[in-house]
Amino acid sequence: MLRSVKITEKVHWVGAIDCSLRYFHGYTTNFGTTYNAYLILSDKITLIDTVKKGFEEEMLSRIESVVDPEKIDYIVSNHSEPDHSGALVWTVEKVKPVKVYASPNGVKALNKYYPSLEVSQIKDAEKIDIGGSSLDFFITPMLHWPDSMVSYLTPEKIVFSQDAFGMHLASSERFDDEMDWATLKSASAQYYANIITPYAKQVETALRKIGGLDISIVAPDHGPIWRDMERFKKIIKHYSDWASGKLERKAVIVYETMWKSTELMAKHLEDGLRSENINVSIIDLKTGKRSDVASELLGASALLAGSPTLNNNAFPSLFDALSYAKGLKFKIPFGVVFGSFGWSGEGTGQLKTLLESMSIEVLHEIKCLYIPDEEILERCFEAGKDLGKKINENSKGN
Repeated sequence: MLRSVKITEKVHWVGAIDCSLRYFHGYTTNFGTTYNAYLILSDKITLIDTVKKGFEEEMLSRIESVVDPEKIDYIVSNHSEPDHSGALVWTVEKVKPVKVYASPNGVKALNKYYPSLEVSQIKDAEKIDIGGSSLDFFITPMLHWPDSMVSYLTPEKIVFSQDAFGMHLASSERFDDEMDWATLKSASAQYYANIITPYAKQVETALRKIGGLDISIVAPDHGPIWRDMERFKKIIKHYSDWASGKLERKAVIVYETMWKSTELMAKHLEDGLRSENINVSIIDLKTGKRSDVASELLGASALLAGSPTLNNNAFPSLFDALSYAKGLKFKIPFGVVFGSFGWSGEGTGQLKTLLESMSIEVLHEIKCLYIPDEEILERCFEAGKDLGKKINENSKGN
C-alpha cells in the first residue's frame, strides 16, 4: 500500500508522482510532475481534486492508508483540466460521495468532459461547513482556465491553490523546505512563463483575493507544498513582479545556424550587449526548446532572433519558438533580427514581421551574404551596444 503524507493532523497529501512526464502543453518538462490531491479528515471527509487518468489506483491506495474511501462525503474540483479531473468519474464510482463541487464554469467544463457526472455549483465567496472545519471558495477565472478556483480551509489556514504557485517537479520531497531555493525558483519561473504568463491581470486579481487571508500552508496541484511562509512570500513577490511586467536588464538571443555564420553574428551581438552590462541568455534552437525560450523571456527587455534563409524562409525552429512566445504575450520592448543567406534572404524580414506582431520595436535588421565580414561583425557589435543602451535607459523608468 502506498502511504499518504501528513500535512496537518486533519490534512493529507494523497496525490500521484509522474516521473516520466516530459511534455506538457507544448513545453518540455525535464523533471516530471506531481498530480496533487488532498484529503481533509473533518466530520465531512473531503477530497480536494483528483489525479490524471492512469494514476487513480495510486491515489486510492494513499487514501486507503488513512481512511476507508467510501467514507468520503465531498469532492471539490478546483480545476477541471484532465490532469486533475481525469480520475474524477472513476473516483466518484468508487467513493459515492454526497456531492461533487466545482465553480460555475467548472460545472460546465466537467459536464462536457464527463456528461454523466453530477456536479454542484459553488459561487465566489461561498462557504461550506465540513464539520469542525470550513471551506471558503474564491473564483479565480483564467488562472489559467475559466473554471479555476481556490479553496481556503479554516481553522487550518490552508490555501488549496490549484495550478497557481505550482511547478512541474517530480521528487520524493513533498514540502518546499525540504528542497533548495534555487530549484524551487527555477521550476516556478518555468511554470509561470509557460502556463501563467498570458493571464497577468488575472494573477493580480487572484493575489488581491488571497492577500487578506491568514495563510500557514499553500497546497498547489503540482509540485511541492509551501509551508515555509518566508519562502512563499518570495514566490508571491516574483508572481507580482512577473504579472506587473517588471523588466530586468536582460536580453535573450534565440537563433539557429547552418554553417556558423548566424552563430558568429549572435556572438558579436552578445558582446555588444555585455559591453553595456546587460545580462544575456543565448539559445541555439538546435538543442534548445521553445519552453527554454519562454522561461528566459520572463522579465526580458529584449529579444534578438537570428536565422539563415532556407527555402525562402527562416528556419522552422524560429517560427515555432517565436509563435509559441507570441501566444504567451510577453511584454518585450526591444528586438533585433539577424542572419545570413545565400541568394534570396527573406529570413530576417520574416523574423522582423513576427517580432513586430508581438509589439516589439525592432531596432536593427542585419543580414549578410554567406559569411559575415569584419564590417558586418562590427555592425552586430554596435547593434548589441546600441540595444544595451536602450535597455539601460528604459530600466531607469522601471
